Order: sequence, then C-alpha cells, then structure tokens
Amino acid sequence: MATRQSDILIIGGGLAGIVAALEALRAGQRVTLVDRDSPDRLGGLALWAFGGMALVGTPLQKKRGIVDSPQIALADWLRFGELDPGDIWPMRWAERYVERSCPDVHDWLRGEGVSFMPAVNWVERGRAGEGNSVPRYHIVWGSSRGLTRRMIDAMHAADSAGRLTVLHRHRVTTLEQSAGRLAGAVAINEVTGEEVRLHAPVIVLATGGINGSHEQVRANWPADRPMPTDMLNGAHPFADGGLHHLAADQLGARITHAGEMWNYAAGFPHPFPHFPGHGLSMIPCKSALWLDHSGRRIGPEPLVTGFDTHWLCQRVAEQEKPWTWQLLNWRIAIKEFAISGAEHNPRIRDRQFGRFLIETLLGNHRLVRQMQRESEDFLVDDTLAGLAAQMNALTASHDVDPAALQATVNRFDAHFAPGANPEQDEQVRRILHARQWAPDRLRTCKPAPLQKPGAGPYIAIRARLITRKSLGGLRTDLRSRVLDAHDQPIDGLYCVGEAAGFGGGGANGKRSLEGTFLPGCILTARAAVRSIAGKE
Repeated sequence: MATRQSDILIIGGGLAGIVAALEALRAGQRVTLVDRDSPDRLGGLALWAFGGMALVGTPLQKKRGIVDSPQIALADWLRFGELDPGDIWPMRWAERYVERSCPDVHDWLRGEGVSFMPAVNWVERGRAGEGNSVPRYHIVWGSSRGLTRRMIDAMHAADSAGRLTVLHRHRVTTLEQSAGRLAGAVAINEVTGEEVRLHAPVIVLATGGINGSHEQVRANWPADRPMPTDMLNGAHPFADGGLHHLAADQLGARITHAGEMWNYAAGFPHPFPHFPGHGLSMIPCKSALWLDHSGRRIGPEPLVTGFDTHWLCQRVAEQEKPWTWQLLNWRIAIKEFAISGAEHNPRIRDRQFGRFLIETLLGNHRLVRQMQRESEDFLVDDTLAGLAAQMNALTASHDVDPAALQATVNRFDAHFAPGANPEQDEQVRRILHARQWAPDRLRTCKPAPLQKPGAGPYIAIRARLITRKSLGGLRTDLRSRVLDAHDQPIDGLYCVGEAAGFGGGGANGKRSLEGTFLPGCILTARAAVRSIAGKE
C-alpha cells in the first residue's frame, strides 16, 4: 500500500476544507487534502451555491443606515433558532459567530479580494418578527462560485516546496490510531481501486453534512414532524454522513442534532441533473399563490417566502401529496422568480453589473423563458382552464378542477375589487411589509389581482421539498476540536463546516437566520488551524 506523510490531513474539499488547507499552508504546515470528487468539482456544494452571508456590523450595513450589533444579532439568533441554553457548545458557537463574522469573515474575505454587492437583503424575518430584526444578508459579488475559486487559487498560491498534496476521487475508509493516538487514515482511489495510507497526527473532517443521502435524511427525520414521501436532493451527493459515523464508531466522536436540517420548500428537478434526484431550489415568488395538489390555496395562513423557511417546509411536508403548486402570472415571474445558486444567476456569478441592473429593473425575461423551455414542471398558459389541464397532464391525474382553480383566483382577486381592502389578506400584508425595505421593493411586485389585464400569461410551477443542509453534526469546542461523549477533545481530531453543524454540532438550532452557512465554514476552519498551529 502506498503511503503519504503530512502534518495535517484534511478530508473533504468543500469551502471549509479549502479554507483550512489555505490557512494551514500559510502557517507552514504540510497538508494532504482528500476529496471524493473530480478536480473540476473541487469546492463541493460551494461551487453551486448562491453566496449569501449573514454578517453582523459590517461597513455596508452602516452605509445603509442599518443599526446592528453582536447583541442584537445574538438575540435574533437564539430566539429564531430556539437554542437550548444548556446546550453549551452550540450556544458558544452562536456567540462566536455574531461576534466574529465581521472581522473573521467579512474583513478577511475583503483582504482576499472578495467583494459584496451594494445592497443588504432582509431574509428570514419570522412570521411574527422573531427572525432577523434588521437586514444582514450580504451577497458575494461573483457568487459562491467566484468566492470558492478565489480560495482555491489562494490555496495553491500558498503552497511552497510541494507542501500541498491534493488527492481527487479518493474516499477515506478508515481512521487510524497508533498507541492510542490519531495516526491518519486509509483512502481508496475510486477510479483505480488502489488504497493509500495517509499518515498525519492531525485530521480535519470537512466532509459536509448528511443531506446528500436521503437514507440518512429519513433515518434522522424527527418523529414529531411530517415527512414527505418524495423529496429532491439539493445537497452534495457525497455528503452522506459516512465520516460522521466512522469518527463516532472508531474514535468515540459524538453526533448531535442530526435531525435538524435546513431544507427548502420549493424545489423542482434540475433539467440537466448532475446526479440522480438533483433538484433546483427556487426562491418562491412572494406574490404567487401557494396551492396544494388540488389547486386550492394552502391556508388558513398563506405560505409566503422570506419569513420562516423552517415553517414553510413543515407545511409542505404535511400536504396530502408530495408536491405543491406556485400559481402566478408573467408580470410576477419576471420580477420575482429566481433560482438559488450560481448556475442560474449568471449576472452575479460573472460580475455583469450592468446586465444585472437591467434585468432587475426591466424584468428577468431570460430566466423565465429558459425555465419554460427546459423544465416540464414550469407550465405556461393563456387561461386558467388551460393551465389546469396542463397541471393534470403533468401529474397524470384529475386533481385540479378548473372551476376550483378559477374560484381560488377569484377569491384572491376579490380583495382588490372597489371598496375592498387588500390588506385583509395576510399574504398582501406580508408583501407590503417586505416592500418597505428598498431592495425588496425592487424585487417584489406591488400587490394586484392575479387576473390583472395585461399581466398574463398564467404560470404554474410544480414544487417539492428539497434537501439542502444539515444543521447538526459532530460536537466541537470553540477550537473546532471534536469532543467525545464526555465532552473531552479527541486528540488530533478536528471538524469544520457543515460536518460540525457549523460549529458545536448545531450552532443554528432549529432555524438559521439564512446565510449563516458559508461564514460558518470559514469561521470553524480558521479556528481549527489557529488551534493546530498553536495560535489559540
């Protein structure tokens, strides 16, 4: 068996693993980075992600007149995430995040040449205002793909004298100990079948969460929450929890909060899937009517995005059938329809500010037409009756009664009749509340009847719950050291990013303020290397 020797073995080539490798190389360490994917996919899920970051007390917030602080953010975080005060390490990581997201993520990234878009968005406000009390969602200019590629370039630039070894298409099968101490791992080349022994006194697990494996998702789904019979996969397929269980079984690591997940309520199949079951997560239009399988509006409280994603997922999961419908018109779609991720946001990904501004102001006809061409779940028709026929044809059913669909739309539109008060509808109230913030006003239609003349044609999008991120993981302390059942560090073993539940085995609790994931990868990775290098 071939052998390799290094000071640090990093398992997983996503953003957390790459940042750990970069910082370790800058600290003079010899690094072996093992990744299961092909060289062009180094970066993992971060290559596909959108690039939103929840950051606290940034210069951009101050420039926009947003008053934020670690104290305000922590209150929002603990209230929305429903963290248990006795759950010490998630609590401490939550505190670390709000205190250090600006200097250790924002400022550090700016120093690496990463910039942010000029607007700060306001997401996850909470259904009753219990979420983000101020806007703090910053968008990386160039998307997460640009960020990740910059980190990869910096990692290679930090290499000197051949101190970095990157092994692609390798899967770790065993974590090894010698004389009671961590000694390295054994990996198999999934192309050739050859094994290699990787000697290192320090291992950093950066393997992502469990949500790429629907077997693991279903096995860990909380018993008191509805689980749909069918889901799409928006996670990385190699994020299957395998290394979580190896660390637990072989080294005594502790997996916590495995049932807490950050899924999305409105996915649809990728027209050109990268792997089986691959789904895209659309950002549901605030002005669309969210319907059940029969074409009736889900209620009594309507489903509206941007306030509580966790609640939306539970409502979708409890429906009679595993799909719902977004009903809208062309007027709404060109202003509000969006898909999360770098792939379908080329203006941001490719830093085309002029084109981005034009599409924001005049409507993103390009994306709407693209989905009309590419996705069988994206239906367009001039009449509601015709749309109902297409909806039934797609599902091979007679679920949608055209008369019932028409009645659903008529009831909503009646709020805009002369003498009526549109704000009697909860969805309209939420839209008007969102539009008070300028960036949301740019991307959200002024409330109007769905059957408004000239606003057509009508659009129906079939949506399913899509898995995304794990909120739980291996329990770690503030130095990213993996803890055993007695909360004692396992000598030489570290865990970062999603594999660590973004810190402590579950720093977000039950809900994320959204945008806490990429910064969580950076914070935990940098903390690990500071500890390894003896700087913390």
